[in-house]
Amino acid sequence: MASDTIIDAAFVDYLIVAIYFGFVLGIGLLARRQVSDSVDFFLSGRSLPAWVTGLAFVSANLGAVEIMGMSANGAEFGLPAVHYFWIGAIPAMLFLGVVMMPFYYGSKVRSVPEFMLRRFGPPAHLVNAVSFAVAQLLIAGINLYLLASIIEALLGWELWVSLVVAAIVVLAYITLGGLSAAIYNEVLQFFVIVAALLPLTLIGLHQVGGWGGLKEKITAAAPDATAADQQLNSWPGSNLTGFDSDLLSVIGIVFGLGFVLSFGYWTTNFVEVQRAMASESISAARKTPIIGAFPKIFVPFITILPGMIAAVAVLEIQKVKGGGSVNDPTGAPVEFNDSLLYLMRDVLPNGLLGIAIAGLMAAFMAGMAANISAFNTVFSYDLWQSYAVKDREDGYYLKIGRLATVGATVIAIFTAGLASNFSNIMDYLQTLFGFFNAPLFATFILGMFWKRMTPTAGWVGLVSGTLSAILVAFLSEDAFGSASLGVIPLEGQGASFVAAGAAFVVDIVLSVVISLGGTPKPASELRGLVWSETPKEDLVDADEAGYPWYRRTLPLAGIALAAVIVLNIVF
Repeated sequence: MASDTIIDAAFVDYLIVAIYFGFVLGIGLLARRQVSDSVDFFLSGRSLPAWVTGLAFVSANLGAVEIMGMSANGAEFGLPAVHYFWIGAIPAMLFLGVVMMPFYYGSKVRSVPEFMLRRFGPPAHLVNAVSFAVAQLLIAGINLYLLASIIEALLGWELWVSLVVAAIVVLAYITLGGLSAAIYNEVLQFFVIVAALLPLTLIGLHQVGGWGGLKEKITAAAPDATAADQQLNSWPGSNLTGFDSDLLSVIGIVFGLGFVLSFGYWTTNFVEVQRAMASESISAARKTPIIGAFPKIFVPFITILPGMIAAVAVLEIQKVKGGGSVNDPTGAPVEFNDSLLYLMRDVLPNGLLGIAIAGLMAAFMAGMAANISAFNTVFSYDLWQSYAVKDREDGYYLKIGRLATVGATVIAIFTAGLASNFSNIMDYLQTLFGFFNAPLFATFILGMFWKRMTPTAGWVGLVSGTLSAILVAFLSEDAFGSASLGVIPLEGQGASFVAAGAAFVVDIVLSVVISLGGTPKPASELRGLVWSETPKEDLVDADEAGYPWYRRTLPLAGIALAAVIVLNIVF
């Protein structure tokens, strides 16, 4: 055991981690037996039940963003970070299940970019496929970097060694079993993650004197009453957005995060949609994100809350929050991203520590595997088969998918270096979402509900929206680090909200102007692609009407929405 590690693990902790890795690789080997063609590899043969795809849906997102990023947000901002869930996730997940999944699943497309191909033609398809592929390589690097940081904290290995080892494990089970291996591992990882974070939260909360004690300690540590109030109330969230005006802060959260970023991510991101597309029926596909919404509602209590506890209970994080600097045992500066690691070190006994380590590894592998499995599908179907080598046998594209998995994993090792430059990983991630997801959502939502939108407007809107988000990021104070010019007095995640809003508005305006001057596709070609041109019977499962209420899409969505409204009022 190296002496310069953050976490002092014992033999039992290593044993628990080893057993977990054995299960992960075993699932990959078992899933390999089910892979006979490319549909099995990329979409699990469209055969999985809703409860499996629903848990995989939320687990695929329960990676670096949810665990390290949200705990970092909890430590830095406090309760306003819950907006990433109750405003920035649940409404969009419900919209995806109720409105958009019937189009994706019913059209039998293999990916979101393929939907763009059918609606807008090759130019928009190519732009979407390339931008999506680049985004997945960058985001996979985030998950890989954080997974490697856990291995470094546990074993004291150099970061680059940890990166390679972590990448090899994820590569092994994705290459073996494809999407089925990823999904079944994500179901396992969901339960491991909860088993890891729930004890950490409960023990940490007990040590600070419960919720009341935590509030007292946050108030005592805050520089003034206003700062304490901002951390202990989710609204208006001014410390999260960076806006001085409460009204502008609320607008930024509701429009920038809750509408543009959230709907852009959850409704058009193939990483998530792919899980629903692997389900066994259109009814199961619709319920997949809705089933995932129920555990998602409670994730803040095991991610954001531990970050808030670490900010008052962990000496190193207290110093960072107070504006000071402190180094970890390896000599690297401690950051908000380290909040969970230090809380684990301080409150968990051996045994539970091993479960927590396995849980964090599970989270980062789930996130990275989701990015890689979505990348290999889009690369193989939407780029290689569409533009490089056409009309080959199915086995050829299956082989390309496996090679793409290897290539993406290698590239992620290098993109992981970019993530290491951000003290709060959410700043980096929200910037990426503003570039890639916000303009895509604008194009999707306009094209799905307005049959007049033209193919030219599709690709021009995407490109112009992305460029406008990049411009705002450069003009902000720190979205691009030292490369940002500081012309716009916005920093942190507030800058990403504005960039996303700009991308959405520019995309919509240009798309409308171009469409009004162009020729739309004939109505006969828009069935299954545009709401007004698609018969209602194409969008629902006729058998669902006979299901009990708890198995029907709309009642489940209504319960989830009501729960979120209540939580926003309470907190």
